[in-house]
Amino acid sequence: MISALTLVIGNKTYSSWSLRPWLLLRHLGVTFQEISVPLHAPDTATQIARYSPSGRVPVLLDGDRVIWESLAIGEYLAERYPAVWPVDVHERALARSAASEMHAGFAALREELPFNCRSRRAGVVPSLAAQTEIERVVALWSTCRQAIGDDEEGPWLFGRFTCADAMFAPVALRFHTYGIALPELATRYVDTVRQDIHVQAWIHAACAETAIIPEEERGEPMD
Repeated sequence: MISALTLVIGNKTYSSWSLRPWLLLRHLGVTFQEISVPLHAPDTATQIARYSPSGRVPVLLDGDRVIWESLAIGEYLAERYPAVWPVDVHERALARSAASEMHAGFAALREELPFNCRSRRAGVVPSLAAQTEIERVVALWSTCRQAIGDDEEGPWLFGRFTCADAMFAPVALRFHTYGIALPELATRYVDTVRQDIHVQAWIHAACAETAIIPEEERGEPMD
């Protein structure tokens, strides 16, 4: 079993990539230490360089092993925790495909709807490119839900929580932040993410942060 893990993350308000492995570790019930490096501070690059060869967060430290990038951390954990991915081989392949697509794509969505889980924002209208990507996310969620059998229980993409949910949870929170109109299935999934106790704990901690990154504060606060 993995022990003495440390996860290096950025601001909980703004760092969607940090949320992904943090949430996965929480759902796995794995004990880990947490180091937070404030983003966009004068010494941010120096602080992150102490832990990450890529100069980015998140980073998982396991003794002298260094694993960076959210999806790579998920795969590292999967070596010891089979619950990271669905049991069924076809569902597992689909979950990995969806997670990889999330990891590599959706540039317009990320740029126009920056992750900001501290408050809801008004007045941000997605471009055609971003709207197309939103519709692709919704289609992916529908594909995942349709792939699971009738005996699969639970509200997550594959019934129970997996790494695919960890990858898409920040997107669900983005949709909530900016009030994106969604079909029923996608709305239910956003609610599932928002009501998760670990996500609520993350948001609670984000609300206690005081740092503001102006370029991540799109639109006007609604609450």
